[in-house]
Amino acid sequence: MDELELLKKDWQKKSDQLPKLSYDEIYRMILKKSSSIVKWIFYISIAEFLFWILIGQLPLEESKTDKNFLYTETLAWVLEGITYAVMLFFMVKFYLNYKQINNTDSAKALMQKILKTRKTVVNYVWASMSIAILSGIIISLEMFFYEPEFKSIQENIAARDNPILIYVLMAVLIVVCLILLGGALWLFYRLIYGILLKRLLINYKELKKLEV
Repeated sequence: MDELELLKKDWQKKSDQLPKLSYDEIYRMILKKSSSIVKWIFYISIAEFLFWILIGQLPLEESKTDKNFLYTETLAWVLEGITYAVMLFFMVKFYLNYKQINNTDSAKALMQKILKTRKTVVNYVWASMSIAILSGIIISLEMFFYEPEFKSIQENIAARDNPILIYVLMAVLIVVCLILLGGALWLFYRLIYGILLKRLLINYKELKKLEV
């Protein structure tokens, strides 16, 4: 008998001595890991919410009396309120997902809850990015039309031979900046939530094997 066969027999003996995990034990392990992941998603959403509240408390420039400026400022306040409402809504959703996963009693139900949690996170990311880009548009318009520095730039542009071309170039620049903002946010969310979603997907695949 060659050395390879001896090694195989030795491995088989050792594997027979290893403890065999039952279906329920594997399920409980996956349930525990999934619950922990969803709990972290909930905690991160709370931290993000508190971060934006702190940002909102930063001292701002003195309010201007221009009627149009006050109109855009009102829009900004409305958008800020919507932002907080959306974040609170998803925080509640994340918490409910966490509680539902903890109360799951079958692999099939846990698979459904994992898919639901992943969908909730994806919706949250898209909602956050949309609000951020919309905020960027409002801030850009506010700065361009009502800041004294930008007003002087507009006067210089109007005095040139082809002001429309310059306005188009500035609009393109704003769009590029918004795209960069969206890309940076996407990378941030992909880094923070992407890792957790990937782990949830691994758990989902493991549960799928149990159901086969």
